[in-house]
Amino acid sequence: VQLVESGGGLVQPGGSLRLSCAASGFTFSSSAMSWARQAPGKGLEWVSSIYSYGTTYYTTSVKGRFTISRDNDKNTLYLQMNSLKSEDTDVYFCSKGSTGRGERGQGTQVTVSS
Repeated sequence: VQLVESGGGLVQPGGSLRLSCAASGFTFSSSAMSWARQAPGKGLEWVSSIYSYGTTYYTTSVKGRFTISRDNDKNTLYLQMNSLKSEDTDVYFCSKGSTGRGERGQGTQVTVSS
């Protein structure tokens, strides 16, 4: 399993970012996938999941602001993040499976600051 996240960066409050996760080494199209995030010294927080058939779930704090999606032809997972807040600052990981605690990539830093 190989997962490579990209798309993080510095953005002002209220701004948007789109994270991508390129997957390989497993049958992406039949796998549930998820995003999780972690701040230094804190635990891993599940953010969102998408199942192979498209059903999506979100943690309460990001509902209405974040959208998870997948392109099975490109073996890529996405997280569109809008209306970003300072509390969204974290390292974001994509993960195989629905819990956010499966095999993960190296992460991409998202910093929301003015």
